[in-house]
Amino acid sequence: MIIPKIAQKGGIKYNNLMSNSTPRLEKAIEVATKAHEGQLRKTGEPYIIHPIAVMKILQEWNMDEDTIIAGILHDTVEDTSLTLKEIEDEFGKDVAFLVNGVTKLSEARSGMKNLDEYLPQTGNNLLKLLIATGQDIRVLIIKLADRLHNLRTLGALPPDKQKKIARESLEVFAPLADRMQMGRVRVEIEETSFSYLDPRRYEELQKLTADRLKKADKKLQAAREAVEEALKKEHIKYKCDGRVKSIYSLHKKLAKYDQNINRVYDLMALRFIVEDVTTCYLVLGIIHSLFRPMEGRFKDYIAVPKMNGYQSLHTTVITNDKQIVEFQIRTKEMHDYAERGLAATFFYNEQKLTAAYTEGRVSKLPSNLLWIKELQETATKLASGEKIDQKKLELNLFADKIFVYTPKGDIIDLPKGSMPLDFAYRLHSEIGAKCTGAIVNGKMVDLKTKLQQGDVVEILTAKNSQPNPGWLEKVFSTHARHKLVSQLRSIIPGFTPKPAEDATKKDKKSPKEREIEAKKASAAASAAEVKAEKADKKTKK
Repeated sequence: MIIPKIAQKGGIKYNNLMSNSTPRLEKAIEVATKAHEGQLRKTGEPYIIHPIAVMKILQEWNMDEDTIIAGILHDTVEDTSLTLKEIEDEFGKDVAFLVNGVTKLSEARSGMKNLDEYLPQTGNNLLKLLIATGQDIRVLIIKLADRLHNLRTLGALPPDKQKKIARESLEVFAPLADRMQMGRVRVEIEETSFSYLDPRRYEELQKLTADRLKKADKKLQAAREAVEEALKKEHIKYKCDGRVKSIYSLHKKLAKYDQNINRVYDLMALRFIVEDVTTCYLVLGIIHSLFRPMEGRFKDYIAVPKMNGYQSLHTTVITNDKQIVEFQIRTKEMHDYAERGLAATFFYNEQKLTAAYTEGRVSKLPSNLLWIKELQETATKLASGEKIDQKKLELNLFADKIFVYTPKGDIIDLPKGSMPLDFAYRLHSEIGAKCTGAIVNGKMVDLKTKLQQGDVVEILTAKNSQPNPGWLEKVFSTHARHKLVSQLRSIIPGFTPKPAEDATKKDKKSPKEREIEAKKASAAASAAEVKAEKADKKTKK
């Protein structure tokens, strides 16, 4: 059989590979192996090694079977002759949907050069674009598993490719993992990427961390023993482990504190995991009775969770021997979520999740984070084999935005409903002010044209051009309107704009009126094109 041989070459034990196997998984491996036959990775290994590795990562994250199968097949539509229809016929609509989602993510960033060559906001906007394109949370989880394995085998690529992939991973995929609260994945992406981007600095900080830990080990152990003794007296059940700040996090913190390691108080932390939320606060009180809390260093992320749903108590104290120690206190469910994030939601069945809330092991989330709870509940139903509304697995963080491109490939995010002037003012207020027209996807358009997802937009400008009040009907975003009004007030003394028209009002014009408007817009666009050409010729002279 070919699969055991290939798995062995990739360092994957066949017994481990098939330990959680099902007939559908075995069929997926067979289909992917046949589809990728003859393809090699840069390491010289058969390409199928990569999809199998992605499968193993998804299994470690306790993902549902459809997601794992989609992970095995994630490159087939893009890189082989296998079609979505064939995948749907063999494995069902859900798997085909997920494979198609991963393919769209690849298309969203295909052809991009090194991020260093783009505007500073492009990296962040690429992250937003991936989330908006991915929609279903499982698509993004598959993509993170794919990127994680690619980073683990980055050494096989030439140095320039290593740096390109490492840069994109650090600036896009690590923040993506953070948005999804997949802390363990984020740290691995950051550490691996940073080690390729700045190996000398990485080694320096590794040594610095090791030296500090060696010096502080005994004092840290003394603090741990004091707390453990107090908890045992109170008959409190707990688990304790140490957390060392990651190298990349330390690098960022040192930059903030002028490279002064003595100002980094959370280089090491003691983490106590207890049974319920009430006990979290009880342990906090015990720690504060033993040691003096540092002013301004207590954070209650249980009462006020982070935007990605992270919950924990953090406090920094000064011990009796003047050692500064950070403590983190949380429940097991909070810890699982902190480590594995939204992927952890697929591990808990609905009964476990309900019990966790009712028994006080998970704190109720505030209303602005209820999407996370809904996502958890939907994921648990999926894991139990129940039918679900697929829309409930969407990450609608950017549902009100579109992503368009400059001719150079920079990604610009705009509110849905934006027009060319919104784009111009988003680039720079002076570009907006000097705008004479716009070209969208190679064609001259009217300034009232609504931009669509993926449009390539070019703004035409002229030195002597200036804004006019009529433009207020040609902007949609608050940002563009604010900049435009400010410019009009500097040009027209006493200028007062009319209140912005409600964009939600229906267009009550008749079809005939709209046809006349369209003809006027077309004529105006042609006139603007001629005007722009004349202005361009004058500039060249």
